[in-house]
Amino acid sequence: MFLEKEDYLEPLCPLKSPNAITPIPALRIIERLVEYLSLNDYDSAQKHLDYWLKEADANKDMRGKLTLLNEQIGLYRKLGEKQKGLSAVDGALKLCERLAIKNTLTYATTLINCATLYKAFGMPESALPLYSAAREVYEKNLDERDERLGGLYNNMALSLADLKDFDQAEELYFKAVKIMSATPSREGEQAITYLNLADLYTLKLGFLDGEGLIENCLDKAEKLLEADLKKDGNTAYIYEKCAPIFDYYGRFAVAKRLAEKAKQIYERN
Repeated sequence: MFLEKEDYLEPLCPLKSPNAITPIPALRIIERLVEYLSLNDYDSAQKHLDYWLKEADANKDMRGKLTLLNEQIGLYRKLGEKQKGLSAVDGALKLCERLAIKNTLTYATTLINCATLYKAFGMPESALPLYSAAREVYEKNLDERDERLGGLYNNMALSLADLKDFDQAEELYFKAVKIMSATPSREGEQAITYLNLADLYTLKLGFLDGEGLIENCLDKAEKLLEADLKKDGNTAYIYEKCAPIFDYYGRFAVAKRLAEKAKQIYERN
């Protein structure tokens, strides 16, 4: 897929003050980004974000830039681009300081995105302080049933498990499941949490001693993924993420079925 001219060009006023802030069309930019991701067109997605980040700088729209940096962090995490991802994290954290938005939900969400990239690239010790700071803001400002808390608990538990704090990780996984189970259309996220629990029990107890708990988690995850999930790029990504885990635990038919479902979604889109 090629990027269209109108994706990037915005009319500029020739009389505009050089110090004026011109907000970038963040919503439209993200909508187009989602289209690229749903098509698995990561090259266009990167070019799309790179262009608009430059426009945000030119327009002096730092809040818009922070929004795009958060999207870029997630993209580089998916692509396994460690150095580019770390650069985006550094830029986002510095921009948060510049904007003086500490203790806001935007700040907490940025911390979570940065921490999740650290975790993905084997840096749980760097991720955990960011998760902890974000948790303080989220728990203070969000309803205890808010799905954003569920996502935070799940991701924070992953870092705790890597650091062998199994008990606290298990507690947070169950908090995440409780929230997601009460949230409509979150079967995929629940499934991921149950698979994370399976991995936790494997690390904590081993295959033999943890077999019953592990199999129970796998059963629950499989059932959730058999639900009629929305056929979009996010669901395809969930299928792709879960398939190798089922394969690891010897459920080859389930892994194959999920991989095929992901492929069908991408082809249909």
